[in-house]
Amino acid sequence: MDYIDILQEMLNYIDAHIREKMSVEKLAARAGFSRYHFCRVFQWGTGYSIMEYVRNRRLAFAASELRGGRKIIDISIDYGFETHSGFTKAFRRYFGCSPEIYRAHASFDVPKLPNIRTAKQYINGGIVMEPKMVRKPAVKLAGFLLRTNADKNESGKAIPRFWTAYKTDGRMQKLHSEPFVKIHTEYGACFPENPENGEFEYVIAVEVKEDSAIPKEYHVCTIPEALFAVFSSPPSDDAGFSPAIQGTWKYIFNEWFPGSGCEFDANGVDYELYDERCQSETAKVCDIYVPVVKKT
Repeated sequence: MDYIDILQEMLNYIDAHIREKMSVEKLAARAGFSRYHFCRVFQWGTGYSIMEYVRNRRLAFAASELRGGRKIIDISIDYGFETHSGFTKAFRRYFGCSPEIYRAHASFDVPKLPNIRTAKQYINGGIVMEPKMVRKPAVKLAGFLLRTNADKNESGKAIPRFWTAYKTDGRMQKLHSEPFVKIHTEYGACFPENPENGEFEYVIAVEVKEDSAIPKEYHVCTIPEALFAVFSSPPSDDAGFSPAIQGTWKYIFNEWFPGSGCEFDANGVDYELYDERCQSETAKVCDIYVPVVKKT
């Protein structure tokens, strides 16, 4: 499975059917992924949630028609916006001006088809990483649970807020003071989505001692045994830590997977591991564990 080729085919499809109704489910089915997995792959590959990307492409195509003399409301309806005000609001947010101003001053070329292989830079400096391949037994965790959704990049906003709250409201200190804690390394783990509502569970947790009594206030879960490709983010300071992790995820899906001979294990749990190296002021490093299976 070549993720870049699949994503490029989806970008081609979106452009070719830009005026038609689209949904996450329809696009995921065409790509051959579950809704949850497609949302994540698309986000990592393009930097946008699926429907955000579709909306932006529709706006770009609509902009190319503004000088043709058609009414703005007619153009907006053609590209899926039901009202003039809704179109204008989205247009202003994307282009930084109203359709009227754009029509008077801007370019009207039909947007070029994006080339995902040349349009993205995944990690600053062109760093190439080779993962360690590790088979790990099941790990029992206890911590705190967030239920979120990958649509419209909701999880991309909710998870950082979750971490901020965890670090500042006393939960982090309380968790690490508990007698059931086996190792103080923190896991940020993503569990597969619930197909009925599109939600997935994200957990901040620590590994627990066997047969420990765990208070009900904590969420208890297990990361199943799996083969993991383990990547380390480039060393960075506080300001660059999060971008380095995101850049590593993009590298994994857009650079490493295509030639790896592996596929993402849809039944597994991926996670980021935050150990003592994350405490460095100038060389923070995070390990990313990606469950994989060999291509058949």
